[in-house]
Amino acid sequence: MTIATPKFGMGASVLRVEDKSFITGNGRYTDDIAPADVLHGYVLRSPIAKGSFKIVSTEAARNAPGVRLVLTGADLAHLGALRSGVMQEQPDGSKAPTRDIPILCRDRVHHVGDAVAFIVADTRALAQDAAELIEVEYESEPAAVDTVTALGEDTPLVWPELGSNRAFAYEIGDRKKTDAAFAQAAKVVGIKFVNNRLVCNYMEPRSAIGEWNEDEDRYVLTSGSQGVHGLRDIIAKKVFKVAPKKVRVITPDVGGGFGPKSMVYREYPLVLEAAKRLGRPVKWTSDRNEHFLSDAQGRDNFAEAEMALDEDGRFLALRIHVLANLGAYVHQYGPAVPTIGVSMSTGVYDIQTLFVAVDGVYTNTVPVDAYRGAGRPEAAFLIEKLVDECARELGLGREEIRRRNFIRPEQFPYRTATDRLYDVGEFDGHMTLALERAGWADFDQRLRDSQARGKIRGIGMATYIEACAFPGSEPAYLQLNGDGTVTLSIGTQTNGQGHATAYAQFIAEKLNIDISKITVHQGDTDRLKAGGGTGGSRSIPLGGVSAARAGEDLAEKIKRIAADELEASAGDIELVDGTARIVGTDRSITFADVAKAAKQPRDLQGFGEFEQDECTYPNGTHVSEVEIDPETGVAEIVGYTVVDDFGVTVNPILLAGQIHGGVVQGIGQALTENTVYGEDGQLLTASFMDYSMPRADAVPFFHFETRNVPSTTNALGIKGAGEAGTIGAAPAVVNAVTDALYRAYGIRHIDMPATPLRIWSAIQQAKSGT
Repeated sequence: MTIATPKFGMGASVLRVEDKSFITGNGRYTDDIAPADVLHGYVLRSPIAKGSFKIVSTEAARNAPGVRLVLTGADLAHLGALRSGVMQEQPDGSKAPTRDIPILCRDRVHHVGDAVAFIVADTRALAQDAAELIEVEYESEPAAVDTVTALGEDTPLVWPELGSNRAFAYEIGDRKKTDAAFAQAAKVVGIKFVNNRLVCNYMEPRSAIGEWNEDEDRYVLTSGSQGVHGLRDIIAKKVFKVAPKKVRVITPDVGGGFGPKSMVYREYPLVLEAAKRLGRPVKWTSDRNEHFLSDAQGRDNFAEAEMALDEDGRFLALRIHVLANLGAYVHQYGPAVPTIGVSMSTGVYDIQTLFVAVDGVYTNTVPVDAYRGAGRPEAAFLIEKLVDECARELGLGREEIRRRNFIRPEQFPYRTATDRLYDVGEFDGHMTLALERAGWADFDQRLRDSQARGKIRGIGMATYIEACAFPGSEPAYLQLNGDGTVTLSIGTQTNGQGHATAYAQFIAEKLNIDISKITVHQGDTDRLKAGGGTGGSRSIPLGGVSAARAGEDLAEKIKRIAADELEASAGDIELVDGTARIVGTDRSITFADVAKAAKQPRDLQGFGEFEQDECTYPNGTHVSEVEIDPETGVAEIVGYTVVDDFGVTVNPILLAGQIHGGVVQGIGQALTENTVYGEDGQLLTASFMDYSMPRADAVPFFHFETRNVPSTTNALGIKGAGEAGTIGAAPAVVNAVTDALYRAYGIRHIDMPATPLRIWSAIQQAKSGT
C-alpha cells in the first residue's frame, strides 16, 4: 500500500517560506538596523604579525571631526579576555594553559589584524580616518606561520614563555597494540599531506550593535549569530563579569554562519562598552578584508597516516599523527576541533586497532576554529585518501578494498576503536548505488574520449560517515494565538538553512494546518531562557523532534477545549485545516475560537523536548569525475554523484540545498581556496582578488539521492545533514584528480587546493623525471 506524503508534513517538498522576503530585498540583517543616534565603530588592527607596540598618542584621533571615543587596551583592564574552555586532557593528565584573546591588545600583538584600538565616531568613515591619526610604534619580530615547521627548533616562538609552539598534546587509542599490529602486517601503506586553511567567507560579514539600557541596567547586543544564549553567557560571565540577565542578545536575519558565527568576537564587548560610556548605540560592521583578518578560520592540519594490512587487503591497524594549527590564540572551540575530528578516524571501516596523536600548535596567524564539519571533514579526507592509496599499492579496485573493509550491517550497533557508537549503516548499499548512478563501470570509454581530445580523466569516490547532532536537547515552545495562528519559540538559530519551513512542517503535520499559519521565533534571549543554538547539524534532529512533540502536546489541548465547546469526547475530535471537528460530522470550531474559549494561558501552550543520548551518524558516497587539460592544469568536474543516508528526509528541497551548498564548499577546498601567509606573517590572500572562491562555472550539475536507513538513536529516525556535503566532497574530488594524474603520469599525490598551477607543475615534474 502506498501512503501519500502529507501536503505540509515530514517528507513533503515544501518551498521555503523565508525566501519571499529575502529575494524581494526585505531581509533584515544587523547592518540594516539603524537605531536613533547610532554611532559607528572602527577597529585599528596590527599591521605586523608579531611584536611589541606602544601607543604614543591618541590625542589627534580624539580631537578629529566627529570622534566620540577612543579606547585602547589600557582602558579595558576591567574586562575579561575571551577564554576557551575546551582544552582536552593531555597524555600526562594535565591540561595545557590557554592563551586568551584580549579585548584589545596592551603592548604585544600576535597576528596581523590583532586589535589595537577602537574608535567611535559619527560615521564609519570618520572613525576610520581618526584611526590613522593614532600614533603607534611597532617593533616587529620574526614570526611563525607554517603548520609543518611550527615545532621546528629554528621556528620563532609565538609565546616564548611556553618554551615551545606546542599548544597541547592529545592521544587516542592503544599505542602498543597498534605497534604490534604493524609489526605483523603483510603491507604498510603511508601518506602525508596538508589539509589547507580556509577562510569562511559567509555572504554577510559580521556586524554588531551595542546598546546600554540605563533603566534596566543592562547591555543589549544585536548581532548575526548561530545562537544568542551562548553569546550572552560568555559576554556576561567571562567578559563583563555580570549575571546573564544583565545582557540581552538579539539576532535578526543571518547571511550564513558555517561555524564561525557561533563564537564571541572582541567587537561585541567593544560596542557594548562604548555604548555604555557614551549613552548612545554603537554599531560596528566588518568589511571583507577585516573578515579575512579577524574571523576564525578553518582546517589547517598537516597529517601523516599509515595503514597496516594483511595479505588480502584487510585493514589491521591505523596510525596517525596530526599537527593542528590553532593560530595565535586558543579560540573558543579551537582545541576541540581536531580532537573531535580524530574520533572519526576509522570512518566506515572495521578497524579495531588504532593510535592517533595530535599536537596543537601556535602560529602567528588568525586563530582557527570550527568551520563546516569541524574536524570531521579532516578525518574523512585522511581515511579516504589513505584507502585509495592502499588500493593502488595492493592493485585492488577502490570499490573492492572498501567492500572488504566496510563495517557490515549485522555488526551494528558498532563501537569504534575511538569509542564512537554507530547505530546503523548499510555502507556497501549506498556505494554500490552511487557507482551505478555515476557510470563507474563505463569510465574507460569516457577516458578514451578524453584522451582522443588530448585530455586526461579521472574518477574518484569518498565513502564517508560523520558524527553530528551531538547528545543533548533543544526544547520547543508553541503558542496558539487569538487569531488561530501558531508561534514556535526555539533556541536554535537559522543562518539560511530554512528553519522556518522545516519546523513548520513538523508542527503542521500534528495540527493539520497550513504552514503559512505558523511563525518561528528565534534569536532573542528575552524570549527564551536557554537555547543550544545551531551547529553540528543539531537543529532538525533535536529541535525538529521537540517541535513535533510540542505540536502533539498542543493538539491534545486544542482537542480537549474543542470537546468541551462542542459537547463531545476529546477522542472524537479531529483537527482539519485550522479547525477542530467532530469526526464524521460538520460540527466544528476554529482554532481562533478555541483560543477564545481557553480558561488558562497554559491551555494554549504546547511544549516538547527530546533529549538524545548519542550522536547521529549520517553517511554516504560521493563520486566525482574530472577532466584535466595537461597543457594548462585546469581541472573540470564533469560529473558528480551523491547517494546519502540521512535516516529520514524531512524536506527533499531543503535537503538538496544543504547538500549542494556543502559540496560546493568542499569543491572550493579541493580546487581553489588557498590561504597563504608570507614568511613575515602577512596574509597574502586577504581579499577576493587573491583568495579564489568556487564559482558557478566551476561547479557541475549534481545527481543527488538518498538511500536512507532510519537512525535508532533519534526518535524520528533523522540524521543530521548540514555538514555532510562538505565532508564527502573534498576527498571525492581530490581522489578523482589523483586518479587522473596517476593513470597518465604515475603521480600519486597532490595537495589541496589542486589549482591549475599545482597540477601543471606536478605534470611537468613527472615528465622530467625529477
